[in-house]
Amino acid sequence: MNHELFNLAQLPERSSKPRESGLTMVMDKGLSMREAEDFLGNGSTYTDIIKLGFGTGFVTPNLQDKINLYKSAGIPVYFGGTLFEAYVVRNQFEDYLRLLDKTGIDYAEVSDGSIEMHHDTKCEYIRKLAQRATVLSEVGSKDAEKIIPPYEWIEQMESEISAGVWKVIAEARESGTVGIFRGTGEVRSGLVAEIIRKIPLEKIVWEAPLKSQQVWFIKLYGANVNLGNIAPNELLALETLRLGLRGDSFFFFLENNPA
Repeated sequence: MNHELFNLAQLPERSSKPRESGLTMVMDKGLSMREAEDFLGNGSTYTDIIKLGFGTGFVTPNLQDKINLYKSAGIPVYFGGTLFEAYVVRNQFEDYLRLLDKTGIDYAEVSDGSIEMHHDTKCEYIRKLAQRATVLSEVGSKDAEKIIPPYEWIEQMESEISAGVWKVIAEARESGTVGIFRGTGEVRSGLVAEIIRKIPLEKIVWEAPLKSQQVWFIKLYGANVNLGNIAPNELLALETLRLGLRGDSFFFFLENNPA
């Protein structure tokens, strides 16, 4: 961080790593090894966890080298929930566990955004994985036509937290057009408000790939809201939003806010 160099007052206090709040989850959808190295050189300070998006881990050349690279930078890495679902739908959960062991990955995502899964079954997968990994779970469907009412979001998040997840992820896909967002990318603000009333803010990672979505969450919930599905080349831009150093959030944290 360059705070001492710039000596700039009235910046919000950012949580420090390892964070429980203010997390930034970056989605790697296919960076090459060189791109990953360049990304870490610029962004490791601001990155808390990296997801190898959907099933990209399966087709990533030099996968183990990339995993080791991220872990050597002190950043946890995990496979996207879609890969977990691909194993489950083929009745290969034990093979998925062996994959985690072989690759040395100690974080895991449990989701049911692509397949139909009874919620008790999902919670059982969470309990099994929590015995050997730090578990994130994803709530919400990837199907834009499937609207889940707020009480179901809340019930699922509560039971998954009880089953042992570290964080629950509110689904939006990498497009930011499903789940907690409408097809236009607009936040379903009523849904978010209902969730926040019942679920501790620090337990939720909001997938928010679009700038307008990031601004909305930072304006309402502050610099240390957990945000996910951030593109690697948008990481520093997001950090400026968190600090009020971009036009969209410029006045959020000033004591005498002229806006």
